[in-house]
Amino acid sequence: MKENPYLKSAILEVVENQLQADDPPETRQTFDRLILEGHSAEEAKELIGCVVSSEIFDVLKKQEPFNPERYAKTLNELPKLPWD
Repeated sequence: MKENPYLKSAILEVVENQLQADDPPETRQTFDRLILEGHSAEEAKELIGCVVSSEIFDVLKKQEPFNPERYAKTLNELPKLPWD
């Protein structure tokens, strides 16, 4: 599937907003951990963006409410991707 640059930009903006607001704090904790594990800042944000996109999919496609516990758990599992 071809990457949509507008969608990618919007998801990375969500990641940036979460990092700046420190909300949820797990986003910052995950970002810092990924950096310590050797990922670049860009890679870390893209990995977190994968979790954001997975949550968006669940909310829209599966008609599920946002689940902060699932979100935090999936962040904690990175760099393993949510769909792996």
